[in-house]
Amino acid sequence: MRRPSNRVTSTDVAREAGVSQTTVSFVLNDTRGQTIPEETRRRVLEAAKRLDYRPRGSARSLAAGRSDVVLLALPGVPISANLSRFIEQLAAALAENGLSLLTHLVEGHGRPLPDLCAAVDASVVVSLIPLDAETAAAVQRTGAELVHGAAGRAQVELQAIGRLQAGHLIESGRERLGYALPALHATEFRVRERMRGVEAECADRGLAPPLALTVDMDGEQAALVVDEWVRSSVTGVCAYNDEAAMAVLAGMHRRGLSAPDDLAVIGVGDIVAGQVCIPPLTTVAVDYENSGRDLARVVAARLEGETPAESASVTRPRLVRRASAP
Repeated sequence: MRRPSNRVTSTDVAREAGVSQTTVSFVLNDTRGQTIPEETRRRVLEAAKRLDYRPRGSARSLAAGRSDVVLLALPGVPISANLSRFIEQLAAALAENGLSLLTHLVEGHGRPLPDLCAAVDASVVVSLIPLDAETAAAVQRTGAELVHGAAGRAQVELQAIGRLQAGHLIESGRERLGYALPALHATEFRVRERMRGVEAECADRGLAPPLALTVDMDGEQAALVVDEWVRSSVTGVCAYNDEAAMAVLAGMHRRGLSAPDDLAVIGVGDIVAGQVCIPPLTTVAVDYENSGRDLARVVAARLEGETPAESASVTRPRLVRRASAP
């Protein structure tokens, strides 16, 4: 494909500034070790601004020996508010280091991760999901650095969330637990591992495993699930996320039940709506926001050839007590 004739090139900038194309390259790429007079540098920058010149990514990659693209591999689910904040912080922190973030939903969406990595010439792939050995090796063969982010610890971190939920309910006197599975929008891996955390906490305390039932975002369907928990003497419910927990509260309301007296309910995510539902929702908050900046630090260091220690935790789960399970 021929380039549009109106695209401004570095040759145009050099002509406008009255310098060589090499000088333009040195100035715009801020090449180290070059002694370019400040007056010349100023002319080049002013010419580039007048012409609205934007260097092509391929040219920057050639000059720097790598691209500025960081590819983020995400689970194939809708982006939650918490994950959105994490991505925003990661993108902002990477931008401070001259890097651009590209996100990719991996599970069942689009081309395979290694193919996309090669197509966009990514310098780093950050994975928030576990990659099989074949995929990880294929990513690295493209020449990209692989930073595991939460992926290497996903199982442990997801189970820690479930343990925190169950531990809080058990310590408040609820010994027969239910688990609210989401009807939609969650990966099997994440659901399974969070529930395994609840199961493990129950087992460690000598209690029966939770009665796991799927809760749809429909008040009447949720009420039927609540009926089953009540018949089974469940006194506390751990929900996969805040949305599922609020559906449980809606089902309880239809049956004239209240939290925490009839059923204590705890979610995950600490979304804003959980603070204003009736009653306000006890939840497990996950600190993705600061983790985004921590992860950007790791990425930038890896590109400089350093091997920094990755953060011990990405989710950093924290109990937030409210009225649904005080």
